[in-house]
This record gives sequence, structure tokens and C-alpha cells, in this order.
Amino acid sequence: MASDLLSPKPALRYLSAYPETLQRQAADLLDSGRLGAWLLERHPEAHGLRTDAALYRHTEELRLAQMRQSTRLDRVLYDSKIHVVRHALGLHTRSARVQGGRLRAQHEIRIAALFRDAPLAFLRMIVAHELAHLREREHDKAFYRLCEHLEPAYHRLELEVRLYLTHLEAGGDRLWAVAESGAGA
Repeated sequence: MASDLLSPKPALRYLSAYPETLQRQAADLLDSGRLGAWLLERHPEAHGLRTDAALYRHTEELRLAQMRQSTRLDRVLYDSKIHVVRHALGLHTRSARVQGGRLRAQHEIRIAALFRDAPLAFLRMIVAHELAHLREREHDKAFYRLCEHLEPAYHRLELEVRLYLTHLEAGGDRLWAVAESGAGA
């Protein structure tokens, strides 16, 4: 079918909004088996933020440094229920509850557990994206300007995260996964 020729390969669906030349370069890296090595060369190490408490501290430090006037976060955590390949990299939720006759808003950020084993730069990009939702709800120009303010390399890192997801969807290994310690450890 003609429509099949126009739609991107399933393995490149994360890159469908990018120019055709960039998609071809990514496809060449993927087809030659070099995409994972390229990502590892750019980001050789995973971050050390393994716990929800460490992730919360990291996120709050960025919020306080860059968005001092924004609402305090109630929770920041890794969530194994977020299925990255089908849904989102992270989620920002707001909820309002009546507490003692007063309305109390809660703000929570959940990051896909896949990014517990990822480079710090990827995590910074995702955190910047979710923090930007504290001020801007829609993905518009103001939202992306705020993302770039929080993480100057935001767009490059977003592309690299999309390349990593493409690598995973094509059956590639989790590049920064920490080997589980032996039984009894």
C-alpha cells in the first residue's frame, strides 16, 4: 500500500517527527547494530540516583535552583507501572483534596523505572520536562522555552532518549542496566 511506504518503520516511530535525513541516519545506525555503541560513547555511565529519596532530592534541587517560585513537590518517584514504550517517560499529576476545611493541592512526579538505569543527562531532561508542567500545562512554545531554561541541552537529550527507546524497541539491550548482585548478597 502507498500509505505503508509513507509511514515510518515501527522501530522508528519515536523519530517520526524528525527530518527524514535524521531518520535515515538513525536507521543506518540501527541496521548496522551501532546505535547502542553510539549512545554508550556519548553517555558512558548511568547516574547513581537509585532510590526515590535520591530522585526527590535531585528534582527539588533543580526546582529550587531554577523555579524557586513554583509549588513544592509532594512526591517524586520511580514508577514501574509506567510503560515507556507505549505511554510516557514520566508523569506530573496534580490533585486537590479537602483537608481540615481547606483545599490542599498535591504535586507528584513519577519517572518510568527504566530511567533508574540511565545516564544523568537523560534523567535531567525528563525531570526538566515534568517540572515545566508545574507552570505550563500544554506542550507549546512557552513550555519548551521553560524546558530549555531548566536543561539547556533539552532538545538534543530528547532526541537521544528517543534514539535509546528506538534501540530498545528494536530488541537492543538496556545499555546502562546495573547487573543484579548474586543470591545471598
